[in-house]
Amino acid sequence: MAGSEQQQRALMLFDTRMKKAEMFRPLIEGKVSMYVCGVTPYDFSHARAYVAFDVLYRYLKYLGYEVEYVRNFTDIDDKIIRRANEAGETATSLSSRFIDEFLRDMVELQCLPPTREPRVTEHTKEIIDLITKIEEKGKAYTIEGDGVYFSVDNFPEYLSLSGRSLDHNLPGSRVAVDTRKRNPADFALWKSAKEGEPFWESPWGRGRPGWHIECSAMSGHYLGHAFDIHGGGKDLIFPHHENELAQSRAAYPESEVKCWMHNGFVNNNGQKMAKADKNFFTIRDIIALYHPMALRLFLMRTHYRSDVNHSDAGLEFASGRVYYIYQTLQDSEEVISLYRDDELDVPVPAGDRKVVDDNHESFLRHMSNDLHTTGALDELMKPVRAMNNNLSDLKKLQQKLEQQQKKEPEKQQQQQKKKQPEEKQQEHYVQALVALHGEVTNKLSILGLMPSSPLAEVVKQLKEKALKRAGMSEEELQQAIEQRSAARKKKDFAESDRIRTELSARGIALMMDEPAGTLWKPSEPAELVEEP
Repeated sequence: MAGSEQQQRALMLFDTRMKKAEMFRPLIEGKVSMYVCGVTPYDFSHARAYVAFDVLYRYLKYLGYEVEYVRNFTDIDDKIIRRANEAGETATSLSSRFIDEFLRDMVELQCLPPTREPRVTEHTKEIIDLITKIEEKGKAYTIEGDGVYFSVDNFPEYLSLSGRSLDHNLPGSRVAVDTRKRNPADFALWKSAKEGEPFWESPWGRGRPGWHIECSAMSGHYLGHAFDIHGGGKDLIFPHHENELAQSRAAYPESEVKCWMHNGFVNNNGQKMAKADKNFFTIRDIIALYHPMALRLFLMRTHYRSDVNHSDAGLEFASGRVYYIYQTLQDSEEVISLYRDDELDVPVPAGDRKVVDDNHESFLRHMSNDLHTTGALDELMKPVRAMNNNLSDLKKLQQKLEQQQKKEPEKQQQQQKKKQPEEKQQEHYVQALVALHGEVTNKLSILGLMPSSPLAEVVKQLKEKALKRAGMSEEELQQAIEQRSAARKKKDFAESDRIRTELSARGIALMMDEPAGTLWKPSEPAELVEEP
């Protein structure tokens, strides 16, 4: 392996159990095994965890690893049963429907499909086998008519992941306290069936799996008892992942997760978003008003371990930024296409080459530092701005050459070349745009932010979403633009400014007045406008 490739693989990841970032070294060189806890499909979902671990998945693949990525569906659960009963349908019907909706959301957000997406209901045999093993090791007991419980007193390592004290330990929100339990912290491995609930036959009678056992069984089945990465939201550290670790090691002492990774919450007004608190925004709620790539960027602008504060201002910023990036890329592509058949024998200008090289190095440095997407995205704006500068300067040069050609075509062109041999010519700008465009699209692709649709279509969609947020139709906007043009012709600049200001307040920025009409775009955030 080349030295540069070795450097790329020097990846630091924060391990929740060790409580520090460590050099990531997979169990098998060149291969990574990763398990991420998936959704309980009884309603529409949020996006944070799945975008965060999609970024990890993509970056590992970029570094050249062969990744086995498993993400489960908890398709049997108290909430699913309750919601299905309320809706008058089966638990299987309801969970399957919301699994399909979740997968549609993942496509919208450009989250790559995991290698495997197992469902709990399809792995009851593996679950029963694992519970039996735990029982044989003396780490579980049965409560007649209620189910099988894990005995935390018989597992000295309990709470080694979360670092909690057993004296202050409280049962998880999905665990009902039973006075027949040996320890209040003991948790269900198998639940005896209640009247009208789905059930499976087992050595302990009819019932269904407890919440935690499913992931121990499925991760072990697909990845083995030792694997590289286990991920999920930080709300899963306790009790879910703590209990997973206990179950797996109780049954198979050789069980090991090399790195436990957890993403932060999405907060709304300082409180963790939760369906129970009715402050929950689903993916569908947000992409009804914002482009999916704006939502993805919004989530990625905060480091995955930090909490994200949901806000309209943050989403507006993300929307403005992706519009700025995609419009710049589209403009560059249009210019590059004009020279596609030309043989450009000039090098990329040194300054632009340095921007490309610096960004590549910066990207690797940030991403290999525990997936620091915030820094990588901020640095990416440098080549984007460089593209815009080249587009602007090329346009000025073309206008200058056109004026010269009108005066003395041949003579002026020759004089121009003689007088300014060190200045950029048209072909230099094009070569710069090719290099910068390639760098930006490459890094956007690694981050999952390069749209699968043509850029012109995405730019159009972003403008449509902006109009929707503004509560305006295209016709109403054109009417306002015409009213402003009429005011300008009458030299009523106060009225003209009022219309512009009003549109700006609604997220519509008027640009240049051209013969074909006034151009507009979604309002750019002030930070973007002020950046040099």
